[in-house]
Amino acid sequence: MPGSLTRDAITIALVTGVLVWVLPLIIGTYTLTVLVIYGMLALSLGLIWGFGGILCFGQAAFFGLGAYAYAISAINIGESTLPMFLAVLVPAAFAALLGAMMFYGRLGDVYLGVITLVVTLILFKTVNSTAGPQYAIGNARLGGFNGIPGFPTLNVPGLPDAYIWGDGYFYVCAALLGLVYMLVTALLRSSFGRVAVGIRENETRMSLMGYDVRARKTVMFAIGAAIAGLAGALFANWAEIVTPSLFSLGQSAEIIIWCIVGGLGTRLGPVLGAAGLAYLKFLLGQQALIDNALVTGLVLVLFVLFLPKGIVPALSGLWNFGFVRWRLPGHIHQRRRPRGRERTRNG
Repeated sequence: MPGSLTRDAITIALVTGVLVWVLPLIIGTYTLTVLVIYGMLALSLGLIWGFGGILCFGQAAFFGLGAYAYAISAINIGESTLPMFLAVLVPAAFAALLGAMMFYGRLGDVYLGVITLVVTLILFKTVNSTAGPQYAIGNARLGGFNGIPGFPTLNVPGLPDAYIWGDGYFYVCAALLGLVYMLVTALLRSSFGRVAVGIRENETRMSLMGYDVRARKTVMFAIGAAIAGLAGALFANWAEIVTPSLFSLGQSAEIIIWCIVGGLGTRLGPVLGAAGLAYLKFLLGQQALIDNALVTGLVLVLFVLFLPKGIVPALSGLWNFGFVRWRLPGHIHQRRRPRGRERTRNG
């Protein structure tokens, strides 16, 4: 297992390095940065849904909490190091409390989805109605539907005036995505990850085997929220403003679509689905002939009908099919040769 994990880490580092070197030659780093952030956000849902079996309709809530936690703390602190940690810890703590109430309350999947959806709506409505000057946390005014602009963006730790932006910020986001991907891989290869997959397949059986299913689902839920919070903080630094639209139902729906199109139960699928669909939306946003939501819905319908498992599982199946067909004649030939020699000896 350690050797396999080391090989995975080397592969992830090499692939990340090659993509960081090649992709800026094709697409601008400003656009690539948001695609990387969306890929991290989709990976957070892909972890808890694809491997933990927890369908969350409120991943945008953790995304928005991370963004707002960063913006508010950055205004009050004046630099970005501690706010980045708070952007991870605040959504994780919120998800741990919410998850404990849901999982220890033995709610079914349908009720869990409804509650996460309602929580997202509550946060959207609450943040949207904080337009008055009395709604402030320290020096940070929440701003209501106008959001919070003008907060300090990412800087070199310990150097508040050394801001990271442009191409450098893209490299930071890409490195963080590679690091999160590596940590998710290590988590899934650990005993905790294998038990989580077992819970996804048969929760009752894993409970009878002595595992605390509710505690493990709560931890998995919190880890997914922490990753979404990190993506939210990175998005806040990219956009340089946070608004209540981060909590919108449209954002939540897009994250689910990214995971379905890319492929549930895979690590790479949600990342590719998010990057591909977000870039398609970016291209469509430059014209007014076709509605973006219509195209996104059409893509989802087509994938559900013709590629229900998603892009990555389909490509993996094609690769395995071609590999088996390429190896099969050789195996048949190797099996027939000893039989021919045996017949010669017997003759």
